[in-house]
Amino acid sequence: MTTTNTSGISRRDLLRAFAATAVSAAPAFTPTFGQAAGFLRGAGDVRRIKMYSGRTGEKIDMIYWIEGDYIAESVNQIVHFMRDWRNNKTIAIDTRTIDIMAASHNLLDVTEPYMLLSGYRSPETNAMLRRQSSGVARNSLHMRGQAADLRLASRSVNQIASAAQSCNAGGVGRYAGSNFVHMDCGQVRTWNG
Repeated sequence: MTTTNTSGISRRDLLRAFAATAVSAAPAFTPTFGQAAGFLRGAGDVRRIKMYSGRTGEKIDMIYWIEGDYIAESVNQIVHFMRDWRNNKTIAIDTRTIDIMAASHNLLDVTEPYMLLSGYRSPETNAMLRRQSSGVARNSLHMRGQAADLRLASRSVNQIASAAQSCNAGGVGRYAGSNFVHMDCGQVRTWNG
């Protein structure tokens, strides 16, 4: 899957943020929260994502990247999982967003999967949500497959948002009243919803 960078973050910046939290069969160091550690070298470098959907009842727990290569079948399953559950429409999910989610999850040091509240949103769903709430962007990155709204029962909104912010790789919105964090691969920015 190919992605283009129009948001100001480079693939190298994102990989550097992820490398600080990557799982390695022969780890060279123990990362600390927010530490920029550079690239891990050696065998066993993998990326994994764990999520479930309260809307569909589906769960996903998979390795989607091994030693520099995305696994197409795994990414396709993530795309399907992150579909607009209201109408089953899909769009290619930007792998930078998946990487931000996985890196943040690793920084939080939890085994619990994310609860995915919203991944891809079709234009119809986004318009409906805009009519119901002033907090939904007209040109939401959800409609481009570049954003996700996530929750963890064992971590606070502030903890999740802090982990995402430490990646310095996209937008992070804190929605404490609704108990979720928005993560995207757009411009680096933060806000409170």
